[in-house]
Amino acid sequence: MRDPSELYRLEPDRPALGSPVLVVVLSGFVDAGGAARLARGHLLSMLEHRVVATFDVDALVDYRARRPPMLFVEDHWERYEAPELVVRLLHDTSGTPFLLLDGPEPDVHWEQFVAAVTQVVDRLGVRLTIGVTAIPMAVPHTRPVAITAHGSRRELVAGHEPWVGTVQVPGSAANLLEYRLGTSGHDAMGFAVHVPHYVAQLELPQAAAAVLDAVGRAGRLSLPTDALHQAGVRTQAEIDEQVARSPEIAAVVTALEEQYDEAVAARGTARIPTADELGAELERFLAQQQRPDEGQPGPGPASGPA
Repeated sequence: MRDPSELYRLEPDRPALGSPVLVVVLSGFVDAGGAARLARGHLLSMLEHRVVATFDVDALVDYRARRPPMLFVEDHWERYEAPELVVRLLHDTSGTPFLLLDGPEPDVHWEQFVAAVTQVVDRLGVRLTIGVTAIPMAVPHTRPVAITAHGSRRELVAGHEPWVGTVQVPGSAANLLEYRLGTSGHDAMGFAVHVPHYVAQLELPQAAAAVLDAVGRAGRLSLPTDALHQAGVRTQAEIDEQVARSPEIAAVVTALEEQYDEAVAARGTARIPTADELGAELERFLAQQQRPDEGQPGPGPASGPA
């Protein structure tokens, strides 16, 4: 078995970081509403950053499953967009340093990858790792954005009430990382923002803003989300217009609103959603992601209220 230390390289001139937070945003798994991708892109566009660790993508990525794009111009290859799996150093708006692990989710060698990230966590003195994802849920877009929090210690998710009980879902490298970090005594947690299933193929900046706000609170970071919130208001209005033009979609939203309100009122006894419903919704969303040739549907009752 390959030594995990061979899977990454730390930059020799990295600055002292203290005890930073590591935010994990890996592409390739479920990302309803593109919330995780939008959150990552927003951080990189708003905050200066530099690479402090690089992973060996040749050892982790299946290129034939996810072929990197190449640009052809007239009679020659102009550019090759090589995939990158890196840890970047950023500073929040108050100057506090934090780290961002981003890039494609490894296709292979998950355990070695997790062991390598754990070494990076130890070598960079990371105090808390926070994963970010977005899941399709039977919730209405007209209600506040909800988030499922999970962590290696209950103290890490204090104040976050659970939305589901026991559920089995497809695994991911990021979730395995959180699990392995927790069993090895490291603080690790994650946030899964809830995206209405009928708009899961649209870009929802309001979901990205909500999950970044949650990361900021948990990691004691000042993250810039004003622009995402403003974009979310515009997106919300566009969805409202589309729903208003379709009585069928409007009926779905109304049913979801009633279900959501009952769930919030009862919380511990309501069924929003059941474990089977959540697992089925994730499987459906992942299946759609594997069929890019079908296009990107707009809001619609692809699967009605549970």
